[in-house]
Amino acid sequence: MRSILLLLCCAFVSVSPVRAADSRPPNIIHILADDIAYDDVGCFGAPKIKTPNIDRMASEGVRLTSFYAPSPTCTPSRAALMTGCYAERVGVNRVLYPFDNIGLNPSEITIAELLKTRGYATACIGKWHLGHLPPHLPTKHGFDLYFGIPDFTDPIT
Repeated sequence: MRSILLLLCCAFVSVSPVRAADSRPPNIIHILADDIAYDDVGCFGAPKIKTPNIDRMASEGVRLTSFYAPSPTCTPSRAALMTGCYAERVGVNRVLYPFDNIGLNPSEITIAELLKTRGYATACIGKWHLGHLPPHLPTKHGFDLYFGIPDFTDPIT
């Protein structure tokens, strides 16, 4: 029964007419937050934290409820998110520190570069954490705009 319903839904989607407004590609906003719990955002049930703008975006768009990080630490997870590859494959498989001279290799193709080929304008806002030297910054990886910090702000002890 489930298979039949799925086939009917697919058939409906495939024959539904496309309106002119639907021909524009959708806006894509991906929020990657380190150390956030499932119920720290209103749309997922935060009892004390108010997030009205994120809640509105979630109600007007697609909200993904199952997402698995490729690493328990931020630098490798960000590298995988940007490239679609395991962090080990792109050479950023550990947390980067301010004294590191490495970062995401400029030859790696990022999601920002792919989206630009489809006519998207791209921006990275917030923590980058994939290298702080000029060849590793977001504007060298396909982002038109970058406003944020290149690495973490925690003191190294």
